[in-house]
Amino acid sequence: MGEEGDPGRKRAPAGCIGDDGSMASELLDLIETDVAVLHGQARLRGTRISVSVVLDCLAAGMTVDAIRAEYPSLPEDAVRAAIAYGALLAREELHPVEPTKG
Repeated sequence: MGEEGDPGRKRAPAGCIGDDGSMASELLDLIETDVAVLHGQARLRGTRISVSVVLDCLAAGMTVDAIRAEYPSLPEDAVRAAIAYGALLAREELHPVEPTKG
């Protein structure tokens, strides 16, 4: 189901963060940096928990509930904010990935 003019592009489901950043700004407000805290790594507002820790937990298969239980100081939408931040970075810069050997 591509967008008009680009048959290969899929339309994002309702409620997803769009290319224009809609919905992202409120989530990204939960992300902050301070060179005096965690050496300036992106972290969840009001915590010392880095975005990368949350993303690593997700990559390891933890559920949102499990992450929030492990890190009770996380704001309610912190996991979604970390995902939004990761998505923003993925759109900004390409990182080489080794081709699958098959």
